[in-house]
Amino acid sequence: METQFVVDIARTSIYTVLMVSAPMLALALVVGLSISILQAITQIQEMTLTFIPKIVAVAVALVIFLPWMITTIVTFASNLIRIIPTLGG
Repeated sequence: METQFVVDIARTSIYTVLMVSAPMLALALVVGLSISILQAITQIQEMTLTFIPKIVAVAVALVIFLPWMITTIVTFASNLIRIIPTLGG
Protein backbone atom coordinates (compact mmCIF):
# COMPACT_ATOMS: atom_id res chain seq x y z
CA MET A 1 0.00 0.00 0.00
CA GLU A 2 1.46 3.28 -1.08
CA THR A 3 1.70 6.36 1.09
CA GLN A 4 -0.28 8.46 -1.37
CA PHE A 5 -3.12 5.94 -1.26
CA VAL A 6 -3.30 6.16 2.54
CA VAL A 7 -3.20 9.96 2.39
CA ASP A 8 -6.06 9.94 -0.13
CA ILE A 9 -8.17 7.71 2.12
CA ALA A 10 -7.45 9.94 5.12
CA ARG A 11 -8.28 13.08 3.13
CA THR A 12 -11.54 11.57 1.89
CA SER A 13 -12.41 10.48 5.44
CA ILE A 14 -11.83 13.95 6.88
CA TYR A 15 -13.78 15.57 4.04
CA THR A 16 -16.71 13.18 4.61
CA VAL A 17 -16.77 13.89 8.34
CA LEU A 18 -16.70 17.64 7.73
CA MET A 19 -19.48 17.47 5.14
CA VAL A 20 -21.70 15.30 7.34
CA SER A 21 -21.27 17.44 10.44
CA ALA A 22 -21.37 20.84 8.69
CA PRO A 23 -25.17 21.36 8.57
CA MET A 24 -25.63 20.81 12.30
CA LEU A 25 -22.57 22.83 13.26
CA ALA A 26 -23.53 25.72 11.01
CA LEU A 27 -27.06 25.85 12.33
CA ALA A 28 -25.84 25.71 15.94
CA LEU A 29 -23.42 28.55 15.14
CA VAL A 30 -26.15 30.70 13.61
CA VAL A 31 -28.55 30.08 16.51
CA GLY A 32 -25.85 30.76 19.10
CA LEU A 33 -24.77 33.96 17.37
CA SER A 34 -28.36 35.15 17.04
CA ILE A 35 -29.08 34.55 20.71
CA SER A 36 -25.81 36.23 21.70
CA ILE A 37 -26.76 39.31 19.70
CA LEU A 38 -30.21 39.27 21.29
CA GLN A 39 -28.62 39.00 24.74
CA ALA A 40 -26.30 41.91 23.98
CA ILE A 41 -29.19 44.06 22.80
CA THR A 42 -31.42 43.28 25.78
CA GLN A 43 -28.55 43.07 28.27
CA ILE A 44 -29.75 39.69 29.52
CA GLN A 45 -26.59 37.89 30.59
CA GLU A 46 -27.91 34.40 31.22
CA MET A 47 -25.28 31.81 30.24
CA THR A 48 -27.71 28.89 29.97
CA LEU A 49 -30.13 30.67 27.61
CA THR A 50 -28.41 29.40 24.46
CA PHE A 51 -28.42 25.68 25.27
CA ILE A 52 -32.07 24.78 24.62
CA PRO A 53 -32.37 26.66 21.28
CA LYS A 54 -29.09 25.11 20.11
CA ILE A 55 -30.25 21.62 21.07
CA VAL A 56 -33.55 22.14 19.27
CA ALA A 57 -31.79 23.56 16.20
CA VAL A 58 -29.37 20.64 16.03
CA ALA A 59 -32.22 18.15 16.45
CA VAL A 60 -34.17 19.81 13.63
CA ALA A 61 -31.08 19.83 11.42
CA LEU A 62 -30.52 16.16 12.21
CA VAL A 63 -34.08 15.28 11.20
CA ILE A 64 -33.85 17.31 7.99
CA PHE A 65 -30.36 16.23 6.90
CA LEU A 66 -30.34 12.63 8.19
CA PRO A 67 -31.23 10.97 4.86
CA TRP A 68 -28.44 12.87 3.07
CA MET A 69 -26.00 12.12 5.90
CA ILE A 70 -26.78 8.40 5.80
CA THR A 71 -26.41 8.33 2.00
CA THR A 72 -23.05 10.11 2.22
CA ILE A 73 -21.71 7.76 4.91
CA VAL A 74 -22.98 4.63 3.15
CA THR A 75 -21.41 5.77 -0.13
CA PHE A 76 -18.09 6.39 1.61
CA ALA A 77 -18.20 3.03 3.39
CA SER A 78 -19.14 1.14 0.22
CA ASN A 79 -16.25 2.78 -1.63
CA LEU A 80 -13.87 1.67 1.12
CA ILE A 81 -15.27 -1.86 1.07
CA ARG A 82 -14.98 -1.96 -2.72
CA ILE A 83 -11.23 -1.19 -2.62
CA ILE A 84 -10.40 -3.82 0.04
CA PRO A 85 -9.61 -6.54 -2.55
CA THR A 86 -7.08 -4.25 -4.21
CA LEU A 87 -5.12 -3.85 -0.99
CA GLY A 88 -3.66 -7.34 -1.05
CA GLY A 89 0.09 -7.52 -1.16
